[in-house]
Amino acid sequence: MRAAIEVADIFRAAGPAYRLAHAGHLSLDQLKVMSAIETCRTAALGGHVEACTDCGHQRIAYNSCRNRHCPRCQGAAARIWLEQREADLLPVGYFHVVFTLPAEGADIAFHNKALVYDLLFKAASQTMLTIAADPKYLGARIGITAVLHSWGSAMTHHPHIHMIVPGGGITPDGRWISSRPAFLLPVRVLGALFRRLFLTRLVELHHAGQLAFFGKLAGLSDRRTFQRHLAPIRKKRWVVYAKAPFAGPEAVLAYLSRYTHRVAISNSRLLQFDGSEVIFRYKDYRRSGDNRQQIMTLAANEFIRRFLIHVLPRGFHRIRHYGLLASSARKACIVQARELLAVAPAPDDAGITQEPADPRPPCPCCGGTMVIIETFARGCRPRAPPAARQPNRENIHDPA
Repeated sequence: MRAAIEVADIFRAAGPAYRLAHAGHLSLDQLKVMSAIETCRTAALGGHVEACTDCGHQRIAYNSCRNRHCPRCQGAAARIWLEQREADLLPVGYFHVVFTLPAEGADIAFHNKALVYDLLFKAASQTMLTIAADPKYLGARIGITAVLHSWGSAMTHHPHIHMIVPGGGITPDGRWISSRPAFLLPVRVLGALFRRLFLTRLVELHHAGQLAFFGKLAGLSDRRTFQRHLAPIRKKRWVVYAKAPFAGPEAVLAYLSRYTHRVAISNSRLLQFDGSEVIFRYKDYRRSGDNRQQIMTLAANEFIRRFLIHVLPRGFHRIRHYGLLASSARKACIVQARELLAVAPAPDDAGITQEPADPRPPCPCCGGTMVIIETFARGCRPRAPPAARQPNRENIHDPA
């Protein structure tokens, strides 16, 4: 069901003026995202006509843009992705670990998204794999699914990595070792190594001349100024947050469905749009309890600006897998882990031909099956239904 207010409504109403006001300052990727969201599920992308096989009810379904930043398209993408991940779940506790950049690092990432976001992934994953492999802590190779989020609840720039990690791993001698029930790895140790790995590689990027700076941060191009900028966070504690383990594999899937394909703001959080201002819900994490849910009002231009700063560089992978779940070894590692845990292997559906689930909702009138009776191309509209046949007045006789 369509939300009362959507990001697309805001982009259609305020987008043309925003593009005009910021001409030359928007990237091609940002312009493509705006266009995709504005035209998603409209006649501009074409579509098809469905009819009920029972009662004949008809409805028009427009094509989706399938852009990974579109709030309307990510639900279907998440369902497909989850079906593929379900076979990888193991009957162990799963932990949720979050790696966050301090403000000084986030400022640098804002101007160098592809490089610094990639570095954030590498530093966080290497931190987890290194500490987990240390016999003093776990002594095993673990599996990691990592997801990048670049936003806070108010759509401000706040890059951080969410990780889902099975509570255990495979030792070098081929045994499965489980973590403690409510504890995976020490967060202070993780934070210290994460800080060292990230800053070391960030300085290397700067020395190689690969980082760019603009506006207020233009002075960071100078090596000494850059070092002074990093000085405060070299001694600061970097936040690594580990939540309590999930209550079973089903809870893991429910979590993943909410986080893996999330965009800067969902349509469900939008409350009101009057053409010039947007009102939406957000969480203020400095508060607790019922006070955490707050309401924010932004000018439409500022809302669009905040949304667009989270457009990812072209080709950038925001979901990555490491260790036991790395794509090159995932299949063999999952099979080995299942054997070590003495659980049945996941069913192999390679030789089974299953009927794909019908993606079309049933008929709203009678619940019958809807079938496609017509398709139409981009920019076109479906043919009008044939007019009801009118009776020939010459053959109508007055019963009197």
